Amino acid sequence: MRQFNLISALTTLTVALSFLCFNAIYAQKKINIDENWKFQLGHAANAEKDFNYSIGNIFKKSSDGANTPVSSRFNDSSWRTLNLPHDWAVELPFAKVDNSDVEAHGYKPVGGLFPETSIGWYRKHFTVARVDSGSRFQIQFDGIFRNANIWVNGFFVGNNMSGYVGATYDITDYINYNRDNVITVRVDASQYEGWFYEGAGIYRHVWLNQLNNVHFTEGGVFVSAEVQGNKSTVTIQTTVENKNFSTANCTVYSYITNPEGQQLAQSKEQPLTLAANGTGVLNQKIEVNNPHLWSLEDPYLYRVVSVIKSGNTVIDIQ
Repeated sequence: MRQFNLISALTTLTVALSFLCFNAIYAQKKINIDENWKFQLGHAANAEKDFNYSIGNIFKKSSDGANTPVSSRFNDSSWRTLNLPHDWAVELPFAKVDNSDVEAHGYKPVGGLFPETSIGWYRKHFTVARVDSGSRFQIQFDGIFRNANIWVNGFFVGNNMSGYVGATYDITDYINYNRDNVITVRVDASQYEGWFYEGAGIYRHVWLNQLNNVHFTEGGVFVSAEVQGNKSTVTIQTTVENKNFSTANCTVYSYITNPEGQQLAQSKEQPLTLAANGTGVLNQKIEVNNPHLWSLEDPYLYRVVSVIKSGNTVIDIQ
């Protein structure tokens, strides 16, 4: 659930703590896949000890023929099995090294001085039923420290350099239905981003998201509010994309609830026509009378729910 702090454009700094605060609800099918990952340390300075991995692999359309963990045919049966979230750095023994970087990171042997414990490989096997082949699928990582390369079935899908920003990738085109699928993640923690303990590995949850071909984009609901007297005008900007091969028609609306889930106000259903592989943006406004303003002493949260419908069927909610 995403929180939005919505500060009136008319408030001054002296009353900046009194503002409307909203949550957006996510309702797509979100499957947690934290369990039963395979893990093994690699090596930052020796390719032979890093499963013969080289940076050139990430530029191939598919590395499925390579004898590296990138390949879906790689045998990982001897690797350690674990559940996420996972931090391999915290499991390492303390390093007695007179070095400020090592000291700042809790005296754990991760970084440029320790190539043998600064690379981690993760692999996850999963299946998707053929009956779901008409859906879109995303792999969502809430946090990996750091410099993570990600493959699905040998196809490189992306790199996330930051250890503090999550990443989501559309993997629909790489899925094998009714067969084994493999996610491979190579994590390089040899560099750091702060002067404090940062850990190493997939340290937050991982999700397999299943969506309709017409859906809100990632982060596709943005909420702001303006408070004037005893009335607030809430603006909801929604971005919808169509991943079908043909034009799609839908309607979009939003509503606001109180913390107990009681619906307070709703926008009109607004029609939207999207070209194949097209994107559309809508702005909708909802008025809330006598808004309950948020403060540190009274952290009251409204909720904004945005809905996409195809005919009478709800196909996505955020």
